[in-house]
Amino acid sequence: MKLTRRQQEIYQTLRDCIEHYEHAPTYDEVCRLLGLKSRGSLHKHIQALVEAGLVEPMEGLKRGIRLVEHGVEQGIPYLGRIAAGRPIEAINNAEPMQVPDELLGKGPCYVLQVSGDSMIDEGIHHGDYVVIEQQEHAQNGDIVVALIHNEEATLKRIEQRPGEIVLHPANHSMSAMVYRPEEVSIQGVLRGLLRSYT
Repeated sequence: MKLTRRQQEIYQTLRDCIEHYEHAPTYDEVCRLLGLKSRGSLHKHIQALVEAGLVEPMEGLKRGIRLVEHGVEQGIPYLGRIAAGRPIEAINNAEPMQVPDELLGKGPCYVLQVSGDSMIDEGIHHGDYVVIEQQEHAQNGDIVVALIHNEEATLKRIEQRPGEIVLHPANHSMSAMVYRPEEVSIQGVLRGLLRSYT
């Protein structure tokens, strides 16, 4: 479910409390941190967070709001760099990375950092992070992570023809790469993109 701006602010305050305090905050403490005068309005927002599965009340205890630990909070694996120019091997270090739910696919996902400029006409630039849904099949026209010769990974738009697979760059100065089907395995399909401007 979507959270309102106020609910997002309350949830972030609860997360900040975890970093600075040993105990979960009370309703009164959260009201004070947010400058709220009414516990009633806070309770309504907390109930929405409970229904979203983000927090849980601590029954019978004075300190009443605790975050729920789940997979999204732990992030999804960041597996290193992938070439958007010529293929390079993806680095497997599996560090977790936080990604908004809206950028995730229905299946297991991971993140790669783009190296190169062969997909710039699709708005995918060097240094961007791409969210990939792990799967072995793709539709023609999908942007995929393709593993070539079982050793080098690249990010390209795929075209599957009888007897060959064509990996298309999105850069007018570069040519398509053509392989036999047995030379290419699909590792996943692009679902989202993250970019830092710092």
